[in-house]
Amino acid sequence: MSQVTGIKPHEKYYGVYVVELEDGSIRLATKNLVPGHRVYGERLFKWEGVEYREWNMYRSKLAGALANGLAEQPIREKHRILYLGAATGTTASHVSDIVGENGRVYAVEFAPRVMREFILVADTRKNLYPILADARKPREYRHVVEMVDGIYADVAQPEQAAIVADNADYFLKDGGFLLLAIKARSIDVTKEPSEVYRREINTLKERGFEIVDVVHLEPYDKDHAMVYARYKRK
Repeated sequence: MSQVTGIKPHEKYYGVYVVELEDGSIRLATKNLVPGHRVYGERLFKWEGVEYREWNMYRSKLAGALANGLAEQPIREKHRILYLGAATGTTASHVSDIVGENGRVYAVEFAPRVMREFILVADTRKNLYPILADARKPREYRHVVEMVDGIYADVAQPEQAAIVADNADYFLKDGGFLLLAIKARSIDVTKEPSEVYRREINTLKERGFEIVDVVHLEPYDKDHAMVYARYKRK
């Protein structure tokens, strides 16, 4: 396995690091909030006494979006994030790294079996707050989620944009950001992905979002796009 020859902050993306390997390749990484712990079998790198976790573009849609040139990485230290569709915690764990021990990630997941795996991740990462709930029903968890700085959404459901907007109405601060991974084939397998993206983006605009950027996630994820937007409360 190639040895690390250097690790430095990414020149464009907050909280993201570039790992340089002796074979000339580079990897994205985040600073490990819980040194010694892996989440999904990712490689751990040590540099100048600090441990970093490789952020795999083929396992995390947000990493894929950054690799493909997303305009900004808006998540900051101490942020409160609502994460819809946390699954087993791959991307959520990197968000956890970025917000740090004084941040919070409210992680909503609908599937009990998947949530059991996520809870194991949250057991060592105290800034992750698992919520077993349906993202289509934000009213049911409004008593446990505070106003948040941003929403990250990866819900393989039809009407993804409407689900996100309903949650934003409850929880997202004015000017807060949205990172939405649109999976075209989960919305409508009969339509071209570009048509699905356009429809979902129009829904966001109608519900108070200003679109900042849209990037496609190939080759990391087929028929996916990441939408970065800002919310204006009515």
